[in-house]
Formats: sequence, C-alpha cells, structure tokens
Amino acid sequence: MAVGTRTGPPPAGRMRIGALARRTGVSTRVLRYYEQRGLLRAGRDANDYRTYDADAVETVGRIRDLLATGLNTESIRELLPCAQGGPGLTPCAFSCGAVERQMAQLDAEIAELQQRRAALEVYAQVMRERGAQDEALAARALRSG
Repeated sequence: MAVGTRTGPPPAGRMRIGALARRTGVSTRVLRYYEQRGLLRAGRDANDYRTYDADAVETVGRIRDLLATGLNTESIRELLPCAQGGPGLTPCAFSCGAVERQMAQLDAEIAELQQRRAALEVYAQVMRERGAQDEALAARALRSG
C-alpha cells in the first residue's frame, strides 16, 4: 500500500489530524507541536494515524486563547485542566496565581517599555535641538558670506 493512502474513516467519534486542522484553522504542524508539548492528546487508529476526540476542537481554541495572553506552553499545559466546561478558567489557586503572575510580568514589561520610550524621547529632543542649532548656524553663515 502506498504511503499516505487512507484505508478508511477514523473510529466513530474521532477525527484525524487534517480534519482537526480544518476545523480549527491551525496547521497540522502546530497541532503536532501542541501534542509534543503535552497540550493536546491524540490517539492512534489501527493504521497509526493520529485521531482526536470531538472536544479537541475546543481544546485547541483554548490553547490559542491562552497563547494570545502571552502565557507559555508550560503554563498552558498546567492551566488546561482549569479550562474545562465553558469559557474562561475554573478558579483555583493555580489558575488565579498563573493569571496574576502573567499580569505582573506584563506590568513589568510595560514599565520597562515606558522607560525605554522616555530615554528615546530624550535622544529625539536632543536631535531636534541640534538640528535647529545647525540650521541657525547655516543661515548665519549664508547671510555673512
């Protein structure tokens, strides 16, 4: 049998990786990465194809939502058990702590960016002043010449 030849549908109630990719808009490569990082569980059918339960669509959506917050895959792996049964996270000591830590990190990054912007503003102001001084010197030189 040729490589990649399909030998029938996946088991009832399961979907193959291509179907999950189409339903979620996530590439098969990314789905394999999620599986590798312990974020997504795949079964195997008789032909050793990856198969996923129907709830994998919701799990992938949750992973994408949590990644969008800036959480890393390790934190998401730990949070996923708190992300079952509806939108958001089930409040527990771990989920509350992880969210608070992420917000604190973002606050620190924002403060650092504000400091960097303030330093750049000083440079921009100096360059504007020097440019004005250079223009005034050039104008005087033209008048006296």
